[in-house]
Amino acid sequence: MRIVFAGTPDFAARSLAAILNSRHEVALVLTRPDRPAGRGLQLQPSAVKVLALARALPLRQPASLKGAEQWAALRAVKADAMVVAAYGLILPQPVLDIPARGAINIHASLLPRWRGAAPIQRAILAGDRQTGVSIMQMDAGLDTGPVLLKEAVAISSRDTAQSLHDRLADMGARLIVAALDALQTGTLAATPQPEAGVTYARKIDKSEALIHWSADAAFIDRQVRAFNPAPGAHTRVRESDMKIWSAQPLEQGSGVPGELIDVAKQGPVVACGKGSLRLLEVQRAGGRRVPAAQFLRGLGFQAGERLGA
Repeated sequence: MRIVFAGTPDFAARSLAAILNSRHEVALVLTRPDRPAGRGLQLQPSAVKVLALARALPLRQPASLKGAEQWAALRAVKADAMVVAAYGLILPQPVLDIPARGAINIHASLLPRWRGAAPIQRAILAGDRQTGVSIMQMDAGLDTGPVLLKEAVAISSRDTAQSLHDRLADMGARLIVAALDALQTGTLAATPQPEAGVTYARKIDKSEALIHWSADAAFIDRQVRAFNPAPGAHTRVRESDMKIWSAQPLEQGSGVPGELIDVAKQGPVVACGKGSLRLLEVQRAGGRRVPAAQFLRGLGFQAGERLGA
């Protein structure tokens, strides 16, 4: 089948690579315009663009898919289907109607749970035991279309957003090829999403990454893992910002929330609203990631001092 592929980050690039290695033809790639990144804010191409250029694929980077000009360009491709993965632009109904067999989305959750922008982070933050990938027929709603394929994966107690992303990206790449194969042979069945169990994974706000030590240690640990690698859970340390990249929740330990109750070599322990948290890897603003014990020992921290104050 002739495919239009629309996607932007690495999650999408893995699916594009899988389709390129399948029997299907990628006739056009859509990705977001280059965006400034890094300290120099230089324009950087998306992971999908890098792959498309390396494989000499037809490429477009529209700022929007609204308007007759964009629709005409898509019609000219005469695609059988459009595959969408973390594209970042809204697809208006006229775009969804252009491919002969519609548009198919690769979504990193078990729909209808965690519709929306940040399903991986929300699943970890909520303490979900499992998540997965849903291959969905797109409609005008927000991740509301019928599910074509679905597969679950367990969320471990040490999963970060990055580690879970990587597993789901590989799963999505495998499932989308299976879905396209079945679509071509007419064996792909669509199952409407149930009304029960709908949740929304709203976009992550940087303010959510600030640690409030009055929370349970288990929640703060999920916060650390959900916001790794971005935006990074953080706290205040002697008037400076410190990101926490790895930690271990402990049931024991008492003290004022934010108080260092142990400065052990295996990692300092901070009192929480319930339980405590052992810090394993941290990073001060402008510095590099280091073991937490080394960091706080270098600052001369003693038990009884407080973080977040």
